[in-house]
Amino acid sequence: MTTRTTPAGGYRRRPASRGAAAALVAGVLVLSGCGSAAPSTSGASSPAAATSSTASSDARPPQASAPSGAPPSSPAISSPGIAQPGDIPLRPATLSANPAAPAPISLTVAGTAIDMPVVPGGVSAGGAMEIPDVFDRAAWYRFGPAPGAAEGTAVIAGHIDTTSDRAPLSALKSLATGTIIRVGREGASALTYRVAGVELMAKDKFDGASLFRRSGPHELKLVTCGGKWLDERMDYSDNVIVTAVPA
Repeated sequence: MTTRTTPAGGYRRRPASRGAAAALVAGVLVLSGCGSAAPSTSGASSPAAATSSTASSDARPPQASAPSGAPPSSPAISSPGIAQPGDIPLRPATLSANPAAPAPISLTVAGTAIDMPVVPGGVSAGGAMEIPDVFDRAAWYRFGPAPGAAEGTAVIAGHIDTTSDRAPLSALKSLATGTIIRVGREGASALTYRVAGVELMAKDKFDGASLFRRSGPHELKLVTCGGKWLDERMDYSDNVIVTAVPA
């Protein structure tokens, strides 16, 4: 994904007492709290709000302001989530951004423990991408392209750790080029992608425009937190971003 990594207050942050030994969390977009997620306690999970930080209002030109009720095309991902707030260009989004592509419902990454449900994620009131409040499921940014779309990036994000252990998405940072990713879809056949690259993006330099791209070659982006745990921020320093292309 944190995504901020995700908007404000929706994610639990790692306790300061854990210090440098803190585990990791996944977050997409400006996802907040991609770390220290709670273990799943029921079959359904309530999505958490996106990260607590929001993009600077100065970065939104008047003509690019999203209409009331419409989510931004480039939410922030942060706080033990995914990315820190920054000047992220926004533009109006609609619920029917990619009507032809079925919604993703599962994510599996070969050679890892990543085998989890995927649920739709929106945008918090703070402008960050929402991700589930549990570590064993991820969120797809539903206002952007879906896996299998003709163009643009499909973004799936989640937590990197819990207060006591690492979550499955902690494996993202170590994926080798060529690793196979399978995305199950609602009412359609599963899609296969292969990893093209893995990068660390500093949260204070989060580039939402490139992550939440709606045009250009189709790619899948998997996002979570990474880098160093910063006690003064109660957040991770970076977002781990995996780029995958259709196999």
